[in-house]
Amino acid sequence: MNELGSGRVELRHLRGFEAVARLRSFTGAAADLAITQPALSRTVRQLEDALGVTLFDRSTRHVELTAAGETLLAHVERAFAELERGFGAVRRESSVRLGFSWLLPDPWAQRTVTRFERETGRSVDLVRTDDPLAALQQGKVDLAVVRGPVRSSALRVVHLFDEARVAACSVRSALAGREELAWSEVPRWPLVVNIVSGTTGPWSWPPDERPETVVETANFDEWIESVAADRGIGIAPEVAMRRNIHPAVRFVPLRGAPPSPVTLVFLPHVHEALLRRFVEIALDAEEAG
Repeated sequence: MNELGSGRVELRHLRGFEAVARLRSFTGAAADLAITQPALSRTVRQLEDALGVTLFDRSTRHVELTAAGETLLAHVERAFAELERGFGAVRRESSVRLGFSWLLPDPWAQRTVTRFERETGRSVDLVRTDDPLAALQQGKVDLAVVRGPVRSSALRVVHLFDEARVAACSVRSALAGREELAWSEVPRWPLVVNIVSGTTGPWSWPPDERPETVVETANFDEWIESVAADRGIGIAPEVAMRRNIHPAVRFVPLRGAPPSPVTLVFLPHVHEALLRRFVEIALDAEEAG
């Protein structure tokens, strides 16, 4: 009985055979497959024993395929090509869902998504959600871009960078004519706060310095429309000023405002290798910026 026992042919046997046939060298094929030459020779011999044929003519200085080897190679190459097409189809169907509450940071987001899709063959689905952390814990997204501190020992949190902040006000507000606003002045104005995913609220100041009037909203749309309606001012990442997100809202630079951290958050041990690659690319994209 041969070394395969029942004569079973495994993928490693075909890969070893294909590498030797392609390179016409056991030495080169072993290096290509990152195995030793004796191990590769045993693998090919096992395949020959299982099929009951000789696949290579070893009587010359150069490795040559026999007629049986030529026939097998044609079929193996077609099978590998079909497998590669199948792998590609699966990769394309397997996407990474990236959750965010509003306005992904730029150009970081574009650089990260483009490079990740190019290098992995996976697509990135951008999922807008009012509460990215809740969506993550409910399995609706695989990663989340979160602004502001994240305090949870059950989540993996990777700090990407800090964003500058700006004030947002109605074009009818007295603040609209200002060139800048000091952070210490903000509490003197009614403050519009997104209590679900906002990064600035009464908690951003010491208890004795907090705004007297707070307008609470539950998502970005409510927040921006409340600011546009001149119900108060809001604080947003500087990216909002570049996007010109509402014709009735003006943005005013803030002086002395503490930066807002931006993090990638994900559950441990879920798509670990793939998400780790996304994080690596995300960090590289920020450094490139």
